[in-house]
Amino acid sequence: MNIKLACIITIIFSFFTVLVTAQTITSKIVDKKTNKPIPYATIQIAENQGIITNEEGRFSVTLKNTTPPIDSIYISSMGYEKLSLATQSPIDTIIYIQPKAIELKSVFVSNKKLTIDEIIDNVEDRLEQNYHFDITQKRLFFRESEFNTMNKLDIEFKKSTIEELNKEFIDSIAKIIPRKSEYYTETLCDYYGGPEKRKINIIKAAELYDKNNSGSMEALSEKLERIFKENVKPDSYLKIKSGIFGTKVQVDSILENSEEASAAKDEINDKKEDKSKFLKYRRSAIKGLFKNMFFQDDPTLNFIRKSGRYEFKLVDYTYMDDSSVYIISFEPKRKEDFKGTLYVNTENFAVMRVDYENVKLLRNFKLLGLSYKENIYKGTTIFTKGPDNKYTVKYLEKIKGNIFGVDRPLKVIEKNKHVKGKRKQNELALEIDAGVGNVSKYEIVVFDAKALTEDDYNNSKENTSIKPEYLSKYDPQFWKGYNIIEPNAAIRQFTVAPETE
Repeated sequence: MNIKLACIITIIFSFFTVLVTAQTITSKIVDKKTNKPIPYATIQIAENQGIITNEEGRFSVTLKNTTPPIDSIYISSMGYEKLSLATQSPIDTIIYIQPKAIELKSVFVSNKKLTIDEIIDNVEDRLEQNYHFDITQKRLFFRESEFNTMNKLDIEFKKSTIEELNKEFIDSIAKIIPRKSEYYTETLCDYYGGPEKRKINIIKAAELYDKNNSGSMEALSEKLERIFKENVKPDSYLKIKSGIFGTKVQVDSILENSEEASAAKDEINDKKEDKSKFLKYRRSAIKGLFKNMFFQDDPTLNFIRKSGRYEFKLVDYTYMDDSSVYIISFEPKRKEDFKGTLYVNTENFAVMRVDYENVKLLRNFKLLGLSYKENIYKGTTIFTKGPDNKYTVKYLEKIKGNIFGVDRPLKVIEKNKHVKGKRKQNELALEIDAGVGNVSKYEIVVFDAKALTEDDYNNSKENTSIKPEYLSKYDPQFWKGYNIIEPNAAIRQFTVAPETE
């Protein structure tokens, strides 16, 4: 091989290597003065493209090769100086940014010293022109974290005429039920739709949880089924009573003593393996989060649509995405549910960020030993302005929590009208006192958004073949090459104990 040919091959190979190699930057954004991490800071990699730091200020971004190449990233956060970093140089694992001084004089010139009522009226009047109400396509990352805690579980054995359903077995049930559980789902997808229409095309997904918990419950279910199968007559029915209430359940529907019952069970098992089930839930959850924005019609977050029910106060000014913004606090005048802070652009009166939380229980039900409290409803939503001058979600976090309790007797009675004599055949009587707490956290990061025509929406496809990959512990390599919001410490440290026999 001559030297000239070797040089050409080397150049071609080097060019190809550059094309297929991507640079990944992992770091943490910190306030230079306080040394505290900065959550929800924007890492911009191109026009209308970027990611956001998590609540711990962490981020990881993959710079895929483009023409021209990405030579800089830009870091910005509300109230801080914008920082530019060259990608050709090594980037530190901790990046410090400087708080920005507020030039009040320019803010006062732009806002013409409007009253707080005039500002809020302008916000409401311009909802239609500031936000999208039509169909869009969004490339987004959706993380759902769910935490369940069994605060109390007392099962008192009263009576049983089935030998195997004895006190020891009931006590073993109480031990099997997990006291705490965590469940995380992560999905990268394209979301097509508006307030009503929606489709979702999943690119990649993962589930992170402890299979031992679900496995123990499945084993318990199988054991209960065997006990009923051996002790309850096929043509019996079960009367389930809790206090003064009761319901009838045909035993054939839960056992395999007939072809119909067997087919029903097969259908249930098939549904468990239905690949579209995961997609349908993700689609529904994302739609619900977008549909309940404060600018939509009749939202739960009604502090703009029903602003007369809230008290607003102009607190201060700051900068966000190079725009001056009002910092406005709000709280309910009388019976409304939320308090929080709005960050409103002083020029176009768009809400660029909102932080909110409930000030009272949203639901509080207690009757005949059953109780339910919806005690947590809070979140943060950050918006960014697109090329069409309309604002779309950049980051959304929502946390909901509830507590459910039951303190009442429970009876399971087998009856059979075909047996001579008394219809009651068997009975299990218990006293249950239990309390369960649930907290669900939803996070959405939108990397890119664009308007869609009706034809584009109709031609978009859903990928029903994608199933989430099960992870027994956090794997930093799973999302390598993809841009997501970094997991927090709880997710990074999650691991499952070895499976029990």
